[in-house]
Amino acid sequence: MSAPSFANYVVKRPWLHRWLMPIAEWYTNAAGYRRLGLKADDLIPEENDVVQKAIKRLPPKEAYDRVFRLRRAFQCSLSHTLLPPEEQTKPEEDKEYLSPIIREIEKEIKERQDLDNLVVKRK
Repeated sequence: MSAPSFANYVVKRPWLHRWLMPIAEWYTNAAGYRRLGLKADDLIPEENDVVQKAIKRLPPKEAYDRVFRLRRAFQCSLSHTLLPPEEQTKPEEDKEYLSPIIREIEKEIKERQDLDNLVVKRK
C-alpha cells in the first residue's frame, strides 16, 4: 500500500508551503527523471499487485505513452545521453496519471476487506 503522506500537513499551513516549495522544486529537478522524459508516476515500482491492476486500468493512449517514455528513458540511459531540452518533461506536464488509479484500487481493497470482516449481530 502507499506510504503516509506529509503533504496534507504542509498544504494546511501556507507559511510552511511557501518555505518548502523551492526545496521541493530543487529536489525534483535534481532527481533528473524529467531530463529523460519521464513523469513522476513512471517511477512507481511495478512489482506490487495494486500497481499492476492500475496499469491495466490505464486508457490505451496513456498506457502507450507510458511505455514509450520508459523505453526512451532506458535507451537514453544505455547511451549515457539526455534528451534535448524541447523533448524533456516540463514541470507543467508532470501530472499524476497512475496515482489516482492506485488510490482508487486501494480504497476498493479496503472496502472489500471491511465487507469480508463484517459481523452481523442478531437481536
